[in-house]
Amino acid sequence: MVEAFPGALVGPSSKERKYDRQLRLWAASGQQALEEARVLLVNSDGPWGKQSTGVSGVVGVETLKNLVLPGIGGFTIVDPAVVTEPDLGVNFFLEEDSLGKSRAQETCRLLRELNPDVDGNFESKPVAELLQDPEFLPQFKLVLVSGPVNRAMLSELRSAAKALGIPVLYTRSVGFYSTFSLQLPAAFPIVETHPDPESTQDLRLLNPWPELAASLTSISNLETMDDHQHGHVPYILLLLHYLEKWKETHDGNVPSNYKEKTAFRDLVRSGARTDNPEGGEENYDEAVAAVLKSLNPFTLRSSIREIFEMDECTKLTSTSANFWLIASAIREFYNKHSVLPLPGSLPDMKAQSADYISLQNIYKTKARKDTAEVIENVRRLEALHSPRPAKIADKDIETFCKNAAHIKVIHGRDLPQLDGEVHTLKAIRNALSDPESLISVFLGYDVLDSIITDIQTDKQSEDALDSTLAWEAGVDRVMRSLTSEASAAVDEGTRQRIIQATQELRRTQGGELHNVSALTGGLVAQEALKVMTRQYVPLDNTCVFDGIRSRSEMYRL
Repeated sequence: MVEAFPGALVGPSSKERKYDRQLRLWAASGQQALEEARVLLVNSDGPWGKQSTGVSGVVGVETLKNLVLPGIGGFTIVDPAVVTEPDLGVNFFLEEDSLGKSRAQETCRLLRELNPDVDGNFESKPVAELLQDPEFLPQFKLVLVSGPVNRAMLSELRSAAKALGIPVLYTRSVGFYSTFSLQLPAAFPIVETHPDPESTQDLRLLNPWPELAASLTSISNLETMDDHQHGHVPYILLLLHYLEKWKETHDGNVPSNYKEKTAFRDLVRSGARTDNPEGGEENYDEAVAAVLKSLNPFTLRSSIREIFEMDECTKLTSTSANFWLIASAIREFYNKHSVLPLPGSLPDMKAQSADYISLQNIYKTKARKDTAEVIENVRRLEALHSPRPAKIADKDIETFCKNAAHIKVIHGRDLPQLDGEVHTLKAIRNALSDPESLISVFLGYDVLDSIITDIQTDKQSEDALDSTLAWEAGVDRVMRSLTSEASAAVDEGTRQRIIQATQELRRTQGGELHNVSALTGGLVAQEALKVMTRQYVPLDNTCVFDGIRSRSEMYRL
């Protein structure tokens, strides 16, 4: 009987091969979160005049394409429009045979061909009608809205999503301009923020734990080592060794300022053998380079301290999310030890394999010990605040401990609007102080939204999209909004920049260019993936793209 191959020799599964590149970005946990997510795309809320190019909805479909390919669990397209000839010129997910058919049905059919693993549905009813069903919206993890759309519909949809804690992405693409905004829940925590690897190194050289301090015995004969051994001592041990020598002549103190660190760096450099026949001592170069960034006492980031002080962390209940329970447990760990759990990772360095592995085991053992203590804290807190839906998995606590120094809680805001929060107006006015700012494009879209709303509610005819009076009235309304809370009026130069931005939106009659919408769809999908996987740091909260000058800017509105 032939024995099965050992696990190490078994190749990747078909699923791992299919999603190989993205698994390297967000690992199996991120892929699982993606596959459990269902996305709602509101591609239009009904016609707005005979200019059918104005409801092409390309940017929404292009965004969805970039979510179907990596394997979201499913999607639903809401679009009451039918396919017209202008749609065929800009939407690659429609065919000539699609003419006259439901656009939601046709785009759904062709999107599903991209990835058979993804479930796709469509609705040809207006979204306002679908929202009457209380079970419709809660099934989604993310809402995408492709505008311009009726303001009343958008307000109803975002309010309903906000009440359920569902993020909303509102995107618009017209001509060479596009913009999108992200509405997140009031507190949106992220554990796996994926910071710069160099910023995650926590070597604890100034306060080594006993096992790390004991490892210095392996280089007690540093001066008498042969050249090969001397040139392969891990730089972490070199720094610990010279720190001990430094403390002998400095009353037991470590280097604490730039001048002392510079002197310590010279001390380390002086220990290198310049006549080493093996071609220099790279390990000493690594030690010298690491002095300024590695010899710093542990300090808690202000953002982490803020999280520890939030009511969600200090006032746990049986309904508290797992994030807050683990954060509270790590807060207890910090209060006891004045440090966060050790991540346990080591940077690459010149060393013999056996020495590197030995040092790596010291760090990993300490990390496991710290994690075990946090797990004990979590289990105690679970018992204190029971009953809870389910026991928190050890691997989730371990992931949190590894990333504890870089966790983030985004304080989400509503989709920005001129008649909304005062801070939105202030942020817009601040951005307008820069004549090169793209915020005027965002304001131009506000004018377009108001015209579309007036057309749909029969306050204006469909010719308003090409009416100078309608656009000027929209600009006047924006100017009034900007000056309503200001101590001084917005200057005429600002008005002219807004008018200039509206010219591109008016020129295209609210229609899309496929290349701009495809690029924007990629940007929006990137933010959607961050939200659904709860990895990386998403946009906060608005981005504007100018395809004429190939520029983009982000604003916190």
